Amino acid sequence: MTHRPRIAMVLGDPAGIGPELIARLLADPAAAQARILLIADREEWRRGMAVASVDLSLPEVDRPDFHGTEAGPRLYHWTLDDAPAYPRGVASAEGGRYCLGTLKVALGLAQADQADAILFGPLNKSSMHAAGMGHNDELHWFAEQLDFHGPFCEFNVLDGLWTSRVTSHVALRDVPAMITPERVGDAIDLIDHALRRAGLSRPRIAVCGLNPHNGDNGAFGREEIDVIEPAVKRAQARGVAAQGPFPADTIFLKVQGDAAQRQFDAIVTMYHDQGQIGIKLMGFSRGVTVQGGLPVPITTPAHGTAFDIAQQGRANPGATLQAFHLACQMGARRLAQAQASAA
Repeated sequence: MTHRPRIAMVLGDPAGIGPELIARLLADPAAAQARILLIADREEWRRGMAVASVDLSLPEVDRPDFHGTEAGPRLYHWTLDDAPAYPRGVASAEGGRYCLGTLKVALGLAQADQADAILFGPLNKSSMHAAGMGHNDELHWFAEQLDFHGPFCEFNVLDGLWTSRVTSHVALRDVPAMITPERVGDAIDLIDHALRRAGLSRPRIAVCGLNPHNGDNGAFGREEIDVIEPAVKRAQARGVAAQGPFPADTIFLKVQGDAAQRQFDAIVTMYHDQGQIGIKLMGFSRGVTVQGGLPVPITTPAHGTAFDIAQQGRANPGATLQAFHLACQMGARRLAQAQASAA
């Protein structure tokens, strides 16, 4: 990799498998492709290494910056003022406070153009809500912390296939009213832009319908006719390689096989489970979540905190490694663009 990106990294919820996964990641030779600053409580880092049966000596830095990371990962010790004993295997306000605190440090580095990408271990929304996070999910909290007011969306990535959605963490009964031409168009543009940031020059995007069988020509729902198809046509007029809408029950058949066999590089779905079920069935242990549309690439494994297997040394690091590779890829492009602008 020509440009070795600076990755700010946090463990995620200490009650879950995040510390173990980050320990396995940093012990992997792949970690050498980036300059890494781990923002963590040193005791939680040591616990993660013990669970993973990993022994790494990370030099500590006394402030959050990337000085010295040319020679290998560094640890910035961050802990809560009262340094509580975190509950294990359960959601807690203490765990949520720790997650939000370490993430704030990472986001601050990105805002100061001192980090090219962020990777975090799995979070638990219940913990963060108990700690005072006032948003439905971390993506909206990230946007607030970064003072970002443009469109954004959570992407899921598996073996080069990207998915996004027009609506996310909302009740299913609220979805139809939220499917508008503007929102569909924003979702198409966001994933097109993200794939270009990841190195694809002309992403092929399939757009999903809302109703069963695409509404059967309006027999049970007109969203495909009145909303989604016009949004796709407007995207095409903007030069985006989008097609659809396609019925939800067959759209994933168009992306089977490796990248060379697929008809599309990305799928835009209308609501959360419409895409999540398909992509998780295709490869749960390899999926990556990208916080799309934000000024800095932010990635994480697509699975959760897995409280049921925490502290057992059984966590599969596959998705974390994939999240790291994607953070490096996107971070390197961001760094190269910044260097070219400064030249």
